[in-house]
Amino acid sequence: QVQMVQSGGGLVQTGGSLRLSCTASGNFFSVSIMRWFRQTPGKQREMVASITEEGIIWYKDFVKGRFAISRDNAKNTMYLQMNSLKPEDTAVYYCTAQVHLRAGIQFEDYWGQGTQVTVSS
Repeated sequence: QVQMVQSGGGLVQTGGSLRLSCTASGNFFSVSIMRWFRQTPGKQREMVASITEEGIIWYKDFVKGRFAISRDNAKNTMYLQMNSLKPEDTAVYYCTAQVHLRAGIQFEDYWGQGTQVTVSS
């Protein structure tokens, strides 16, 4: 069984910083692409950033220059450093990973439990 456990988040003022973490645990072969999503009430979940096992990174335009995604493959952990936070960044943030249960190209998507980030003005 695979679990994605998130930590971090909370309440911060505009311009502040927060760091999110997401760790995959359980019995699996490897973790390939890891992603951060966020969702606000009444809106669809949107992707924020992604990182491959090789370290190739992608950011959504609205976080470029403010957020930084990284990962520690040895720990199966991904991070999201969020700086210069704005009220519009307020959302529930979710992590997800493509988990390979055995060697090969097949994978399953697993999601974290979500963590609230609130930026006050």
